[in-house]
Amino acid sequence: MRKTTRPAAETPSLAPLMQGSPSEIYLIDAATLQFIDVNQAACANLQREAAELIGQTPFALAPQLTRGQFDALLAGLSHDIGAQVCLHTEHRRRDATLYPLTLRLLRTSRDGHALILAIGEDLSAPQATAAALAQVQSRFNAIVSNTPGLVYQFRLRDDGSVCFPYLSDGCLALLGLSAAQLQQQPERFLQLILIDDRKSYLDAMQASKSALWSWNWEGRIWVDAWKDVKWINLRSTPRLCEGGVQWEGIMTNITESRLEQLEVQQSRARLAELSAHVDRVKEQERTRIAREIHDDLGGNLSAIKMALAMLAKRLPADSALLQEKAAYLDELVDRTIDAVHRISLDLRPSMLDLGIVAALEWQSKEFEAQAGLPCHFASNQKEIDLGLDQATALFRIFQEALTNIAKHAHASRVTVRLARLRHHISLKITDNGGGIWPTDRAKPKSFGIRGMAERANALGGTLTLGHAAGGGTVVTIKIKLATPRETIIAAAAAAPGSVAAPTTTL
Repeated sequence: MRKTTRPAAETPSLAPLMQGSPSEIYLIDAATLQFIDVNQAACANLQREAAELIGQTPFALAPQLTRGQFDALLAGLSHDIGAQVCLHTEHRRRDATLYPLTLRLLRTSRDGHALILAIGEDLSAPQATAAALAQVQSRFNAIVSNTPGLVYQFRLRDDGSVCFPYLSDGCLALLGLSAAQLQQQPERFLQLILIDDRKSYLDAMQASKSALWSWNWEGRIWVDAWKDVKWINLRSTPRLCEGGVQWEGIMTNITESRLEQLEVQQSRARLAELSAHVDRVKEQERTRIAREIHDDLGGNLSAIKMALAMLAKRLPADSALLQEKAAYLDELVDRTIDAVHRISLDLRPSMLDLGIVAALEWQSKEFEAQAGLPCHFASNQKEIDLGLDQATALFRIFQEALTNIAKHAHASRVTVRLARLRHHISLKITDNGGGIWPTDRAKPKSFGIRGMAERANALGGTLTLGHAAGGGTVVTIKIKLATPRETIIAAAAAAPGSVAAPTTTL
């Protein structure tokens, strides 16, 4: 189609306000259907300069639009003020890509020239936004549907009321309630929680609200649909919203893992109980063996020594060889008696009969003599009343600690502090050696420290290892003392023919 031009002074043009409009605006000659002027938005969308567009027709920009269609559309457009018709089409950019738009056509005139004003709205941005939103929603739905739990939003209003703005489809499987039921009656969630666990739930909620920090809670719920108790874990993040605080997070069923954890704890408790029983049986056996060695072997050796002395007196005075053999046998008996005494003490130190303070002080002196290391012992009391099992276990821990110092510490000094506190007995063993490190404790066959810890746990106490000031290691054992009431009950239970008084569990 041939382009027509007019002198610049006579050519109508768009007003400055239309030039700056974000909508595409085209000024069209009604007779020739050529563009007289276009605004900046049209140029930007079409990737063309205004000079390229002026003189072209709408059909050059919209390949699917025909002259017949356009003429039919204009035929229905009256000359009344405000009359307009709409055209849905696609424009082609310089790079040959198409984008959808809606053109609103209006009749106007300027200086006697009949004109058509076309205002276009680019539909590609809303469509792209809608498509992106749909894609995000699709991804969110896919993630939520494959999440093993309940994805939720929970809101706590300033007046104390609660609601669930969003609940995923996992609500029914986890709580036995549909999302609609819980949203209609949000207070039912608190009613699901067992009474014993409600306080911790509410406390965790308030702490998260106050600090605006993550809400992490574990507890039990009663699922009426299955007449069963479930363990659930709740993890969510709070944010301030209008009228209160809202959390977004997930609830999961942790019943299986929780039961496995409880089973492991019970198994460990049974193993600890078995270990303590083995230690008690071992100590009883040691005591029995020590007593038999002391009584039987010691008595027999004493009798042999007395008989040797009697025989030695009756030997001929001129028999030097027999006298020498008798002296050798007498010395051998003495060494055997010493060995029996030492073995008996190793099996079961008789000093324990004098109390734990005397036993630990004696062992400190024995260690100093055998290892050649100064070992200073101090106690805040001369006597501390401990049961035989507790005293024996504490003594064995002390022995193991001294053995470790002698083998590994490379120390030149050891300090031992025994103290009776209000509710505990504390034994602190400090050396100035090279210290102990986590890698030392993690060695595969490091049974010494593990055995010490197990003995302490069996006593209801604790064992801790730390670094001493200036180097070295501090081993601290704390044992809880039985209360007077517990002591009376234990004594009554141990008495022959006695019946223990009933206790009340609070």
